[in-house]
Amino acid sequence: MNLIENSEISFRFLLPFKNSRKEISRFSKEVISLYLIWRVLLLSLSLENASILSRIKEGYLIWLNILSHIPKWSRYTIGTRAENIFLGLLELSYTTYFNQKEEKLYNLSICISKLDVLKFFISIIWEKKLISNKQYEDVAIRLDEIGKMLWGWKKSLDNPQKKNRAY
Repeated sequence: MNLIENSEISFRFLLPFKNSRKEISRFSKEVISLYLIWRVLLLSLSLENASILSRIKEGYLIWLNILSHIPKWSRYTIGTRAENIFLGLLELSYTTYFNQKEEKLYNLSICISKLDVLKFFISIIWEKKLISNKQYEDVAIRLDEIGKMLWGWKKSLDNPQKKNRAY
């Protein structure tokens, strides 16, 4: 490969020597956008370890499938109320995941109380025969798992020295 002596392309960053101000601006925009993409990727990879968030999300997706089968007169009252509580729980647990320890304890208490209210609403929906036993079982099992995980998270923050694992 023969190189021309007065070539306008530098092999360093592949920026031209002439009109480099515009190219440096373009290059820095690309670097910034790559950095932002990297941060989003890193955040999503760190959330893979957040099994509580994934369980709440799974429970919410199950609830969305059930919600479409609830009669219309109840879907837009108590069904929507339960959906909003699910979304609030998901949002609060997401923000709690990234909070400081003191704020985590407070937000976890709120998450647990929201979960209890959600269980109460879903039990009312089941008692009114708006969802089947199987649908109720699917959601109730998820909510129980979420509750155990939230309580375990709270206990681990309360007693950082005490490990809940048996070796």
